[in-house]
Amino acid sequence: MQDKTIDLFIIGGGVNGTGIARDAAGRGLSVMLVEKGDLASGTSSASTKLIHGGLRYLENYDFMLVRHALIEREILLNSAPHIIWPLRFILPHHSELRSAFVLRAGLLIYDNLGGRKELPATKTRNLRKHKTGKPLDPKLRKGFEYSDCWVNDARLVALNALDAHEHGAEIKNYTRFVSAARKNGIWEITIEDTQGTHLVKARALVNAAGPWLSITDEEIEDTKPATIPVRLIKGSHIIVNKVYKGKHAYIFQHPDGRIVFTIPYEGKFTLIGTTEATLEGSIEKAKISQKEIEYLCELASTYFIDDISPDDVVHTYSGVRGLLESEEDAAKVSRDYELDLDVKNNQAPLLSVVGGKITTFRKLSEDVMEKLEEFFPHQTEAWTAKAHLPGGDLGGKTFKKFLEVKSRKYHWFEDEDIVRLCRAYGSRIDTVLNNAKSKSDLGHDFGCGFSETELNYLINTEWARDIEDVLWRRSKLLLHLSKKSQREVETYLVNYQK
Repeated sequence: MQDKTIDLFIIGGGVNGTGIARDAAGRGLSVMLVEKGDLASGTSSASTKLIHGGLRYLENYDFMLVRHALIEREILLNSAPHIIWPLRFILPHHSELRSAFVLRAGLLIYDNLGGRKELPATKTRNLRKHKTGKPLDPKLRKGFEYSDCWVNDARLVALNALDAHEHGAEIKNYTRFVSAARKNGIWEITIEDTQGTHLVKARALVNAAGPWLSITDEEIEDTKPATIPVRLIKGSHIIVNKVYKGKHAYIFQHPDGRIVFTIPYEGKFTLIGTTEATLEGSIEKAKISQKEIEYLCELASTYFIDDISPDDVVHTYSGVRGLLESEEDAAKVSRDYELDLDVKNNQAPLLSVVGGKITTFRKLSEDVMEKLEEFFPHQTEAWTAKAHLPGGDLGGKTFKKFLEVKSRKYHWFEDEDIVRLCRAYGSRIDTVLNNAKSKSDLGHDFGCGFSETELNYLINTEWARDIEDVLWRRSKLLLHLSKKSQREVETYLVNYQK
């Protein structure tokens, strides 16, 4: 049993939970976060990997959502330029769908709604002459090129957790929230890890379990029923071998009103997604259906010269989002968020987080702290808008210049391997590699520049335990390493924990 009463207990190790933990710990609150699986093992590692305003939400008149997301886009780009970077999107005009005028007008609003400073404006492209039109069906004559940002979503979560920890928060993945009850003005919370069950006392409880929100709420005693209903939406993606050259992405329209992105992925691949469908069955068993695979392949093939078939798919992933309830089609359900505060008879508060998107996690975290301000009058002011995430302070250098410096220092790495390391760890690469002077200083080489030293860092600093933690969420080396190397990593992890 824990004798000390902490300020804030958080359920959920996704981007919202870790973002709240980071913000709260940085304001001087004592914080504990628990996650039943690995950090970002649910929705937050199954996104389309974009920091964006949501161009299509303009059609739903969600102007404030788009504006807030566009403002956050620039803040996040500056906070973590190693894991977030600009990406240009090509939106072909399809004569049978939205008119060119409507597309251009929407992009004009998109360019100016959020006070864009860092990213270039929209340009009109002749797809028959411009290089971005070469992979596309020749019938597509005109397109529009606009800006958004790419993000390594699972690393975004890990870095929020790391920053929270460095500000004093206790981060506990593979720890299950069992139950909570108000007693004598505080929360008494039972958790379970590999060592057994433990009792934690906290002044406030935040439920940021995402799609598991209502399931988790059932274990919280003496609270009112949820006042914000949740709708569970499944989104699926496919990964195929690289379809086209270039660093740009495409955004394709579909007659059903949905849009699908195709994005350069991990150097050798193209990411295509997402689908949107109301979840059927349990969250844990959510996976892509054959119908979804065919849908994504058919839509992409409509636009590209070369057909993409289900046989071309090398990997898939699916995630479930807990969005604000609506009777609208899944594609039109709002990606905004609401915060539900339950304070019964002046007892300890419970705040539940409903909805949201990865782009707005930082602002959501600020709003949570504002909601809880009366319970923690000693907290310091908001701080994350001007702060870097771990590794994000490149010393005033552009990422390109930073990469050049580290490439010279760690000259034995292949070009693609040092890029991966700089992208993953930014200015903390020297810590990760322990300022190695040679390749032999790094211990065993598993391939793709992935060393024993780096693996030890992920275990000891970033809470990694099993092979998916390491090779899927902390990195995407699962797509690159041989089966033999994957088994070596798995064996190392097993032996390390004995």
